[in-house]
Amino acid sequence: MTDKVVIMVTAASRRECRKIARHLVDKKLAACVNITQPVESVYRWEGKIADEKEYLMLIKSTRELFPEIKLEISGLHSYHTPEIICLPIIEGSRDYLQWISDSVKLAAPPEPA
Repeated sequence: MTDKVVIMVTAASRRECRKIARHLVDKKLAACVNITQPVESVYRWEGKIADEKEYLMLIKSTRELFPEIKLEISGLHSYHTPEIICLPIIEGSRDYLQWISDSVKLAAPPEPA
């Protein structure tokens, strides 16, 4: 098991995804963000079934940065309840995993109690 993660986030537009992606990479919270073509999302919202086009972001980072990433996305995202799902990268190319480490900042140490 590695300390690397992929974070999945959907948004209503490619423009919104680009804004979030650039922000995360600029702050060294993400090494890379992939933005997909539109995907079809079928879900229940406020008692009704919705069928919408959305864009999916695949954000590569480290587990330690996830709390800060989640906070940043929540502040930038237009959705009231954005999808922010963190999945572990169990194994991967050693060189690629090292590149992720080299591309993101170190997590802030915990505050003393």
